[in-house]
Amino acid sequence: MAPSNSSVSVSSTFYLTGIPGYEEFHHWISIPFCLIYIIGVTGNCSILHIVRTDPKLHEPMYYFLAMLSLTDMAMSLPAMVSLFRVLWSISREIQFNICVVQMFLIHTFSFTESSVLLAMALDRYVAICHPLRYATILTPKLIAKIGIAALLRSAIPLIPLLVRLAFFSFCRSHVLSHSYCLHQDIIRLACADIRFNVIYGMVVILMLWGMDSLGILITYVFILHSVLRIASREGRLKALNTCASHICAVLILYVPMIGLSIVHRFAKHSSPFVHIFMAHIYLMVPPVLNPIIYSVKTKQIRQGIFHLICPHKINSSAM
Repeated sequence: MAPSNSSVSVSSTFYLTGIPGYEEFHHWISIPFCLIYIIGVTGNCSILHIVRTDPKLHEPMYYFLAMLSLTDMAMSLPAMVSLFRVLWSISREIQFNICVVQMFLIHTFSFTESSVLLAMALDRYVAICHPLRYATILTPKLIAKIGIAALLRSAIPLIPLLVRLAFFSFCRSHVLSHSYCLHQDIIRLACADIRFNVIYGMVVILMLWGMDSLGILITYVFILHSVLRIASREGRLKALNTCASHICAVLILYVPMIGLSIVHRFAKHSSPFVHIFMAHIYLMVPPVLNPIIYSVKTKQIRQGIFHLICPHKINSSAM
């Protein structure tokens, strides 16, 4: 059993939680989680391979899509490692320093994915509103700079929170309410003044997720204004169809993210299963659904998937 009331130093151990009340079924529960994770990794790796190997896809839209796939996998990997360690009864323990690193990676890549979605919205704006200048505006060099800026913008604001955590003592409990580390979960265990972390954390969320979502909304206002000026109905539908996949990706990220934040802040006394369920939806759904959506809605990606699955059929039909 995990100890519950002794002080915890930065070198001490936390204890992760699996699915409360279903501990005897953890091995069985791990099967669907494992399948979902494999599907997500396979889908994102397929998109990365297709974009890398097909010269026709060396365009801004597909570079951003590859960036989204990388971010999806980076966001879910740290959490999945500890999740499977818990479900397979390998270990529930996690050292404080490793917990902080895991928290940093999960939050950093969550914010990075939001920034990538904003960049993809700007990509759709340039493609629809300035099509003749599309390739000259969104050059590979600029896209690389956007990717680096998105990562730094997401990581640097988290540093004060990490520094603050290093000076906390944790005397209430060692037991986290999830199978991986989140900032909101860690600070609830602290026997210290956590107002800075709560307020600063909210400011970071508003400045990153809030500004990104506002930027995406404003971008689509301009896109819609431009689309409505297209004379033909077919042209308007074609222009809007190029945005459908991106809109789905935005909803897939933000809806679980908002739900998890609401549960942590305003439903603290709800069933532990609700917290666990929302936490896993938040990290597992985007990596799985994004490749599926882009494969269904994007002809070039769909053809690349068919070529990976049935290369002989594609080659024989081309002869």
